[in-house]
Amino acid sequence: MNENPLAYEKISKLLRGFAIPSITATLVSSLYNIVDQIFIGQGVGYLGNAATNVSYPLSTICLAISLLLGIGSASRFSIYLGKKEPERAARLVGNGVVLMAGAGLVYLLVGELFLTPLLQVFGATGQVMPFARQYAGIVLIGMPFLILTNGISSLIRADGSPRYSMLCMVAGAIVNTILDPVFIFLFDWGVFGAALATILGQILSFALALRYLWHFRTVQLDRSCFRLELRDNLRTVYMGISSCINQVAITLVQIVLNNSLTYYGARSIYGKEIPLAACGIVMKTNAILLSVIVGISQGVQPIIDYNFGAGKYDRVRQAYLLAIRWNFAVSAVGFCLFQFFPGPIISLFGDGETLYFEFAILFMRTFLFMVLVNGVQLLSSNFFTAIGKALKGLLLSLTRQVFFLIPLILLLPLRFGIFGVLLAGPVADFIAFVVSVAFVAREFKNLRIQQRAVQE
Repeated sequence: MNENPLAYEKISKLLRGFAIPSITATLVSSLYNIVDQIFIGQGVGYLGNAATNVSYPLSTICLAISLLLGIGSASRFSIYLGKKEPERAARLVGNGVVLMAGAGLVYLLVGELFLTPLLQVFGATGQVMPFARQYAGIVLIGMPFLILTNGISSLIRADGSPRYSMLCMVAGAIVNTILDPVFIFLFDWGVFGAALATILGQILSFALALRYLWHFRTVQLDRSCFRLELRDNLRTVYMGISSCINQVAITLVQIVLNNSLTYYGARSIYGKEIPLAACGIVMKTNAILLSVIVGISQGVQPIIDYNFGAGKYDRVRQAYLLAIRWNFAVSAVGFCLFQFFPGPIISLFGDGETLYFEFAILFMRTFLFMVLVNGVQLLSSNFFTAIGKALKGLLLSLTRQVFFLIPLILLLPLRFGIFGVLLAGPVADFIAFVVSVAFVAREFKNLRIQQRAVQE
């Protein structure tokens, strides 16, 4: 058997091959929500934008589940390929798919049963609730397909087919983008039409991802691979917990942020709905930048997984550092756009009163001020997961969102009012960056010691 290119190919070439399709796939995934937001803003107004914002935690929880099972399965899959154990790797694929399907169905059932109280917790006001219920009730139907698509896509990338993974997401996004204006403007279906377009795109992406199960390059699947091994799957969950918790933390932040904005907004000139709608635009615009960083992280993960499993620790360090450089380049572009062109970006999402644009611009410039270093924490958290230290990855994933951002959102407004909510973002970003650098510097020292031991 020929040696896997992950073991010897130039790191920059590998990262381009894996990360660019992954970036495209994650960008397309984030565009589902962005496209809905743009067309709803144009066709329904800022209350429609607010509705998609309070529904957004349903999507982040869905992504958390797919990362828990998808990244967990893909990480172990790559490690066992590096150890030359393809039969074990094949069982991980089959078990992962079964877990994803079961989790998706449970999530759909729970979401539909408790939709109204969930939307209230997510920050929906009386004016926003009818739009939010209509949109979220339909979007939930697509969640099992989204969980399976994202999870299987992680396995497809780990199998060495990042372009096919990208194709799965792109095809669904194209369908969504075509159907959105047709359903919203031509059929006049409003937020219902946007939601329907979304789930039809997700079903197509799922069908393409499912097709790949019979075309794996490195392993051969059979029926035995799909028999659940519960004890072994606990290890899969452990490996994916860092990425999952990071998304759960994002959901908690969104909930706290929405409720803080409506509380302090009611005590300002902006009222409840304007801050809620502006938050949806800013967070989903930033999600485009974050999707690129997530794509880089997903692209570099198989490289780190395989080389760590093969004991090539120098290549592990090279891969991480190159991913960080890519992150800084992308984040610099995002910083310039958010600081110098917030008005044109916000105007894409429809018209609104003067106060709405005033607050949205202030929100974007302030909350995203430290976006240049925002991705380091995410990349570093996934780095620890990739080298089998999921507990450290979990701890690091909690720093920005849970340990710093949520307390700051609650404390700073006591002194600065609604502006304190916005100020919490850059302060948390900077502290999380410092902590991430300290964690990784210490781990690099350990890897150098392990590399010398291997060479001796």
